[in-house]
Amino acid sequence: MARLFTALEIPATAGFHLSLLKGGLPGARWIDPANYHVTLRFIGDIDHRTADEVAAALDRVYRPPFELSLRGLHCFASGRVPHSLAVKVEPTEQLIELQAEHERIIQRLGLPAEGRRYIPHVTLARFKGTTSTDVARWLSEHGDFVGPRFPVDRFVLYSSRASVGGGPYLVEEAYPLAA
Repeated sequence: MARLFTALEIPATAGFHLSLLKGGLPGARWIDPANYHVTLRFIGDIDHRTADEVAAALDRVYRPPFELSLRGLHCFASGRVPHSLAVKVEPTEQLIELQAEHERIIQRLGLPAEGRRYIPHVTLARFKGTTSTDVARWLSEHGDFVGPRFPVDRFVLYSSRASVGGGPYLVEEAYPLAA
């Protein structure tokens, strides 16, 4: 059984800027910068045969390289309980089209559709016992974050193991974007 997802990697320079946001939020479990990424499509736990089919189907994606910008912060919550902190990724047309193509590929292989609306982001921290008040205070202090613009010249198929806080992630396949 493999737990897979497709994503865009965050370059080290952009990751460094994101890592400077770490700290000052009680109950936050900060993500290691080596595990920063922009998820395109969470696939989940699948058998190895289906994983091979996913990898082969993704090899037929032909998209040109593009650039992304990181701007602003967001808190995801379940009801009124905050569960994670993220940096927003400006949703370019190229990013949205690439994500939609991944969604179509995964569904064509018979896997269920993603039930949530796609919100491009980079998760910075997951919460345990962090209050809405703490998150609101932290966001008011850091909410004007603007990160560097960076090129995207490939997407990857990651595997992960079930763990608290995400990671470590392993690149199973890398797919270059070509003009």
